[in-house]
Amino acid sequence: MNASPLALVPFAHPDTGAAMRAALDALGYQPRVLSPAQVNDGAMDGWPGAVVFLLGSAGRRDHVLTAMESARAMPSLALLVTGETVWEPELIERCCDCARWPCAEDELAYRLKRLCHDRRPAPESLDPELAQTLVELNLIGRSPSFLDAIGRVRRLAQCAAPVLIEGETGTGKELVARALHYLGGRAGGPFVPVNCGALPDHLVENELFGHERGAYTDARSAAVGAIGEAAGGTLFLDEVEALSPKAQAALLRFLQNKEYRPLGGQQVRHADTRVVTASNADLRALSARQGFRADLYFRLNILSLRLPPLRERVDDIDLLARHFVEMFCHQYGLRVKTLDPGTLRLLRAYHWPGNVRELENLMHREVLLATGDLLRVFPAADSAQSLGPFQPDDHPLAGIGFAAAKSRAVEIFEKEYLIRLMADANGNVTRAARVAGKERRALGKLLKKYGITAASLNGCDPI
Repeated sequence: MNASPLALVPFAHPDTGAAMRAALDALGYQPRVLSPAQVNDGAMDGWPGAVVFLLGSAGRRDHVLTAMESARAMPSLALLVTGETVWEPELIERCCDCARWPCAEDELAYRLKRLCHDRRPAPESLDPELAQTLVELNLIGRSPSFLDAIGRVRRLAQCAAPVLIEGETGTGKELVARALHYLGGRAGGPFVPVNCGALPDHLVENELFGHERGAYTDARSAAVGAIGEAAGGTLFLDEVEALSPKAQAALLRFLQNKEYRPLGGQQVRHADTRVVTASNADLRALSARQGFRADLYFRLNILSLRLPPLRERVDDIDLLARHFVEMFCHQYGLRVKTLDPGTLRLLRAYHWPGNVRELENLMHREVLLATGDLLRVFPAADSAQSLGPFQPDDHPLAGIGFAAAKSRAVEIFEKEYLIRLMADANGNVTRAARVAGKERRALGKLLKKYGITAASLNGCDPI
């Protein structure tokens, strides 16, 4: 059950209000339902949580404005309007989130989580606009590479041009895509995510463009498709490199003139949909090898954003680890646990091939398995799999003298560094030596010492 305080003030038809309450109940919320009169009479004085106004054509504008004015001191105000209601700028300006109702369950869940989650203050030394962005999105970080990327998000959100988000798996590409949506003028429209890599080739076009009734054997009714569903909002295509050549051609046509044709359809349709894409592959290199349409790449890459991997955000690891520990302790009703200082040093030294997602999953597991209030974790140097609880006797440096421990620590570092270096260079020793700043011959000796070859990298984690 979600314990975050949430109030619902319905101005819509009773049936609409009941549907909204059912949706909140399904998401684990128990909202305090208040009438507009109760809000105006001060029933929300001192209310610590978020307030959601559900508007419909039956609600009187003056009553809505009065209630919003009474609730302005609340931490978060949100506005959900039914399909027949007209947007009014004066109402929108008073809220930190606005959307059409009904909306998809996952979109509603994300919006509520963003509204109800405790917002962390940003460092006072930051630029005010960047600090506001971090607070609004509840993002955590202080590394220059991270702040530089987030600093561009608000600017990119203000236009409707396509954006290509590049970054390794687990760096938060969908989170940034949602930020581009919610910080821009399309925040009231739908956000529709599609994982292209999870769709079979023969279903991609149907997923994107929909179909007409009878388009194929099982098409008993028409389907809109993701592009149509995202009209007025944002379509997020994750792992866009997985699109089939035919789907790439159809997507290119849509980007050129905002027109598309459903499967089995005779008429061309138009949709005002912003397209944001993400990839953990190098699309420029892929298009150069003719593995991805070059003309589509240039269409998608009008605006771009690179998210740094966690190993480039070392200063953020402590912040994120502590945040995840607090979050999961709160989620499971546990007393907040403390991370052992030695563990924090190990976390900072680890390469994190799964990035922030891997760190989050590790902290989740350790919180659940911990038997005391002090968490000790040791990420295995040669594995990104789920990690068991730390045992001092299992530590590779336990029970040996200082000189031997130092030698062993250097070996662990060198082997891990060389594996990641060679994986990044696709097994090319010359390129790896250039990146490492070492002579090729000297690097070759180190690789031979640890038995690292291009063939041995086949089992490495994907970059």
